[in-house]
Amino acid sequence: MKRILTAALCAGTFYVAAPLPAQAGLIERACRQADRTAASRSMCSCIQQVANTSLSRSERKTVAKWFDDPHQAQVVRQSSRSSDEQLWRRYKAFGDRAARTCS
Repeated sequence: MKRILTAALCAGTFYVAAPLPAQAGLIERACRQADRTAASRSMCSCIQQVANTSLSRSERKTVAKWFDDPHQAQVVRQSSRSSDEQLWRRYKAFGDRAARTCS
């Protein structure tokens, strides 16, 4: 019994001591995969942090898709639906805040 307890404690110690992998958010991953020269790890991480405080989870999911398909952003911008207008306003505010914070 003492052996099992010691092994469990040792395993727990190694688990806690090992560094955890960074968990990139949707926007950060999309930013890093966008193949843009300014899309450094630190820049994309900063943009994700701003997104976390500026956009809802659902909005972040939508905006992350725009990195692959920018045309969808224009569809939302030109839409007459009130929900799209609200998303576009929040997105613009997020973009302005990210530009100020992450540049």
